[in-house]
Amino acid sequence: MFEGVLPAIITPFRRNEHLDVDVEGLRSNIEFLLLKGVHGIVPCGSTGESATLTPKEHEKVIEITVDAVNDKVPVIAGTGSNNTDEAVLFTKAAKNLGADGVLVISPYYNKPNRSGLIKHYTKIADLDIPVILYNVPSRTGQNIPVDVVIELAKHPGIVGIKEASQGFCGDSNAGITQISKIIEMTRDEDFKVISGDDGITFPILALGGAGVISVAANVEPAPMVAMYEHYMNNQISKARDLHYQLSPLFRAMFIDTNPIPVKKAVELRGHAGGPPRLPLDELDKEKTAQLQKVLQTYD
Repeated sequence: MFEGVLPAIITPFRRNEHLDVDVEGLRSNIEFLLLKGVHGIVPCGSTGESATLTPKEHEKVIEITVDAVNDKVPVIAGTGSNNTDEAVLFTKAAKNLGADGVLVISPYYNKPNRSGLIKHYTKIADLDIPVILYNVPSRTGQNIPVDVVIELAKHPGIVGIKEASQGFCGDSNAGITQISKIIEMTRDEDFKVISGDDGITFPILALGGAGVISVAANVEPAPMVAMYEHYMNNQISKARDLHYQLSPLFRAMFIDTNPIPVKKAVELRGHAGGPPRLPLDELDKEKTAQLQKVLQTYD
């Protein structure tokens, strides 16, 4: 159910005093992505600026997304928090609003111990909605150990992990080696390993991964979908070629903190973006020029 190219969508804001959610723009962006053949939609993740959405806005974005998608593809709502009770409330709301699954980032700042991580995720997974773990230690400061993932994968409500530990220097086990071991050790479970980093989607597919929760697909969804589908149809060289064609875009999405570059890129392409909310600020002129130069290669 949760595989393929799943854009982690931005939350477009209006350029007014309060940076209100651009409801019409959100719907339009989702319609664009669906037309380009994406396999799912992920609202309220890091790319969707969940950290600066109010609880009411969080629910509204999920509600709009579920309505706009209209059962065409799965909706996986971000519902994580470093407060377990809050994550439970967000997850219950997403379930009630019709989300097909939830994406739950590991608790940030708290640095939970092993038993705390397991209890945190188990409490959420017991709510009877499919849970995808989200490991992004560059944001949380803590890598989810492989043995914890393997144990959690045995829970029937935990169906996969979004893995974005590549490049994390705080744990020598993080990255592609860890991802390979998770896939190896969960092959007997109904458990998906999904790339959380566009740049390593191709190698993760080669290891047996299920797809990508993507930033770049907000900007270039069609070639991202084509890369995945070529790979799944055993057209490996075509998929590899698209990986390298898209690699400059993958890097450009992180010339500043995500989602600053992707919001600017979407806006430059004529879609709804708007500024990020503080404490993030808009892309500066120099980096905007750099981004424009990359985007021109895909026109």
